[in-house]
Amino acid sequence: MRILLIGASGKLGTAVHSALAERGHEIVTVSRTAGDLRYDFTDPSQVAEMYEAAGPLDAVAVAAGRVPYGRVVELTPDDYLAGFRGKVLSQIDVVRQGAPRVAERGSFTLISGVLGRDPVVTASAAAMANGALEAFVRAAAIELAPQRVNVVSPTVFTESVADYGHLFPGVAPVDLSRVAMAYVHSIEGAHTGRVYQLG
Repeated sequence: MRILLIGASGKLGTAVHSALAERGHEIVTVSRTAGDLRYDFTDPSQVAEMYEAAGPLDAVAVAAGRVPYGRVVELTPDDYLAGFRGKVLSQIDVVRQGAPRVAERGSFTLISGVLGRDPVVTASAAAMANGALEAFVRAAAIELAPQRVNVVSPTVFTESVADYGHLFPGVAPVDLSRVAMAYVHSIEGAHTGRVYQLG
């Protein structure tokens, strides 16, 4: 398959790239500062340019998203809007603009996270974004068929425990290799409308 991987230069994107390449897929990498294509997927006009530059695709995978962190009383309306744009609206637009450009039986695999179902202090914007994205996937799946759309929802990565583990007391981490295999399952499998919870 020919797969567009957005956020390919990050920790998760690198793992997903390796897993897909090992299985013989052709990967077109995208990020803001590196990769085959360089676009900011939070900008709708750049998403359109990205698809034009990418050419024919069988699948799209997103391994990126930005949200602000802070206590509810400290975050502003603009912070919540930034979280919505940075993780939810950006991925929705990847699907919306991609649907006419991806193969008839192609797929989209998005990224949410544990904070939508098990939030921690300072993560209300992330929880909002993850919950909204998972709801979108369930709804979009019934409209996009025979194209498919799923979302991967991991806990903290084992490889990131040293930096972020203190924010997730008692939460079992998940190896990046396992998260990457969830992308493989979504792309190569037959499911749609699924939230792949890991950890």
